[in-house]
Amino acid sequence: MKISIIGTGLIGGSMALKLKEKGIADFIYGIDNNQQHIMEALSLNIIDAGTDLEYGVKNADFIIIAVPVDAARKLLPEVLNLISDKQTVMDAGSTKAGIVNAVKDHPKRSRFVAFHPMWGTENNGPGSAVSESFSGKAGVICNKEESAPDALQLVEKVAENLDMHLIYMNAEAHDIHTAYISHISHITSYALANTVLEKEREEETIFQLASSGFSSTVRLAKSHPEMWVPIFKQNKENVLDVLNEHITQLRKFKAALEKENYEYLEELISNANRIRGILR
Repeated sequence: MKISIIGTGLIGGSMALKLKEKGIADFIYGIDNNQQHIMEALSLNIIDAGTDLEYGVKNADFIIIAVPVDAARKLLPEVLNLISDKQTVMDAGSTKAGIVNAVKDHPKRSRFVAFHPMWGTENNGPGSAVSESFSGKAGVICNKEESAPDALQLVEKVAENLDMHLIYMNAEAHDIHTAYISHISHITSYALANTVLEKEREEETIFQLASSGFSSTVRLAKSHPEMWVPIFKQNKENVLDVLNEHITQLRKFKAALEKENYEYLEELISNANRIRGILR
């Protein structure tokens, strides 16, 4: 099978490595506006050739769109315009409703499968790609009834070869859930990093005193704005909803400390400890 990957960075590159390793890909084209990424992906044997969008789409059996969600939303209709009824297109975006709605009336809509691999790091670029990245992780397929059976089966096969387990839901539900379990984590991390940078002017002190707990909490703050601003924009209403709840929870901690109500503070922490039984 010939595969074209649009976006040869962390997600697209990691998928390419794994699909090559599993033998599902006979040849992989890389398509990227960043020519340095193409050169790096070639040198790392992530892709077999770099090409332009039209050639790469028309000459592939399977097309993966692995670019920021705002770019994917604009690009997907162009890709569907170029394909035949025997090709399949999959995206890897972190928000789904906007992307699905962008092609809801497209005549080739059934050749598209909306997919979200629930994995990512703060790193980017082909050099960050790792073949085992998706092993054991969840892969979400949205609005599967809108995809042709053979297209859906191919994406399921790809997910299986990425060693992922599949979850099915509609795009709107996906965006609500990811706002609560993914997007708020990034906002919290960015806010904490800004708080420390604002209050602690001595960078050397941050470096010397930062514990593993702090480092792990602000790890996501290293994630790049070109990826996350579009995610927050596309999922604005859900992110605002979870952000309001998060601010409410912070106010509870603030009030407990201000009023020296340490019993209530213990209650808040004990309630949070329930997460142990969910995330092991």
